[in-house]
Amino acid sequence: MKNFIVTIARENGSGGRAIGEALAAKLGVEFYNRDLLRLASEESGISEELFAKANERVSSTLMFRVVKDACNGEVLPPTSNDFVSTENLFRYQARIILQLAQSSSCVVMGHCADYILRDCKNVIRVFVHAPEEARVHTLMERHHMQEDAARREMNRVDKQRAAYYRTFTGKNWRDVRYYDLSLDTSKLTQEECLDRICGYLALTMPETL
Repeated sequence: MKNFIVTIARENGSGGRAIGEALAAKLGVEFYNRDLLRLASEESGISEELFAKANERVSSTLMFRVVKDACNGEVLPPTSNDFVSTENLFRYQARIILQLAQSSSCVVMGHCADYILRDCKNVIRVFVHAPEEARVHTLMERHHMQEDAARREMNRVDKQRAAYYRTFTGKNWRDVRYYDLSLDTSKLTQEECLDRICGYLALTMPETL
């Protein structure tokens, strides 16, 4: 059996994380989200908290040349003045994702994994989305929010994710051309989403199952 990787990008309130966790359980593989920060911290010796803060403060002002280098997972040495820069912290995360793709089957949530693994043949890239009103309703129920607060939170997180993706890939996070599957959770149940992902996996990489 060969390794396979499923990457999942998602809009806030679409249920993408729950789908990722359920998919990993169904396939019997590891699920990685914030665990990537822990693994990057262990490899680099840099605190996990610093990785988390760097992800939050990402801007869109980096040159694409720097961004492109960052996705290759080539890290700077501890002697470099930029060792704990936002770019180098991302490089460590990219290195971890590339290592995971070579070592075992797994599901990876966010972190530009679809782009980092764009040259790998054993990857299925999934984008999970839903109309705004459906996502607002989900956030209201999940976090016991008023509608205005839920809408602000949805927009804030989506803006942050879009900026993060653009900063390190130069691409539009919502562009469906970068994904193999685009799933609308207002039309599909979680189980139906899992069936489509597993069906696509069986169709395109039957040797992995």
